[in-house]
Amino acid sequence: MDHFLSRDGELWAEDVPLSEIAAAVGTPVYVYSSATLLRHLSLFDEALHGMPHLVCFAVKALSNVAVLRLLGEAGAGMDVVSEGEYRRAVAAGVPGERIVFSGVGKTRAEMRAALTGGVRQFNLESEPEMRALSEVASSLGVTAPVAIRVNPDVDARTHAKIATGKSENKFGIPIAKAREAYREAASLPGLRVVGIDVHIGSQLTDLAPFEAAYRKVAELAGALRADGHAIERLDLGGGLGIPYTRSNEVPPLPSDYGEIIRRTVGPLGCEVVIEPGRLIAGNAGVLLSRVVYMKEGEGRDFLILDAAMNDLVRPAMYDAHHDIVPVREPEPGDLDRLYDVVGPRLRDGGTPSPAAAGCRRCARGDLVAFRSAGAYGAVMSSEYNSRPLVPEVLVQKDQFAVIRPRPSYEEMIAKDSIPAWL
Repeated sequence: MDHFLSRDGELWAEDVPLSEIAAAVGTPVYVYSSATLLRHLSLFDEALHGMPHLVCFAVKALSNVAVLRLLGEAGAGMDVVSEGEYRRAVAAGVPGERIVFSGVGKTRAEMRAALTGGVRQFNLESEPEMRALSEVASSLGVTAPVAIRVNPDVDARTHAKIATGKSENKFGIPIAKAREAYREAASLPGLRVVGIDVHIGSQLTDLAPFEAAYRKVAELAGALRADGHAIERLDLGGGLGIPYTRSNEVPPLPSDYGEIIRRTVGPLGCEVVIEPGRLIAGNAGVLLSRVVYMKEGEGRDFLILDAAMNDLVRPAMYDAHHDIVPVREPEPGDLDRLYDVVGPRLRDGGTPSPAAAGCRRCARGDLVAFRSAGAYGAVMSSEYNSRPLVPEVLVQKDQFAVIRPRPSYEEMIAKDSIPAWL
């Protein structure tokens, strides 16, 4: 469910027409719905009702501070993977006790920043990282709460670039070596073992891999408790997929996911931490773009937009699909037309889509919306080809605000500096 709906033949974000935002801010522009973000967050709380739990939004999916504040004020924690993301969560007003620090390459400086500012727990990825955190915590005279990320060797059945739970992946410690790793963690000064962490991948549309992984986690928790470790929390990661196409095939719901958690690890009595990102933010955002040109080619026609690969890189990087819809619905009797949707950059991926043309011949200046663009959209955008970063807008009912402005060319170029010898 989202709050991008058609009214009187035009697409709106909650109670604001997208054409009004385009006129005020320009295109391309990311537009987010507050109501959708909060609704999707609440679905996870409902799914885990009655269990001690914390829903930590995966900041890597959408890191704008305004969005983080919106979710944080609704009770969400934050899952961060860098000092920058940690600082964004803190700037949004999220307290340290609701921030989980994940990621495979934490530096000592990042560890120090989180320990000084406050953190719920570190999810450790390797023995060398464990030893480094021990040294940093000891030097500060504090104790770091830790969970160790285990790799359960489970095939997530998702895109190879976003699968993280198989034995050949870089993430976590092999589950067969987990008891040895926990034994070392318990012996190191400055560390306090509090739980287990697992995350097997992103955009999962099948619950079977979750169930297989969580059963292994439950078995490990029993063994670790028998070894004398106080396993209080289970960080089960995120990864639940969203529908990127408007079809009858609907991925599992958070309620279905919650039942898997209850069935596999519920009897352990642990607090459950989950880290959804895509399902909260994905369908809560669109990328709004304008048609620049219509171009007829040999055997294929092109719809050339002002949005490019640097604004939305997922199709080029992951062969990802986004439904592309006209902001203004076509007039009755307009003809179907299949277009390859491209942008002004050399390496833009063409996206054949009749929806992009709105089943009619588009005209220069028409607005189109890339749906399901709220997650891994703006956060992965760049200034490739010296195009300014795309702005972001947050809508709440009949209000909207620019939450990241489009920089001017002067501001973009001013970030460079010329050495004295030139």
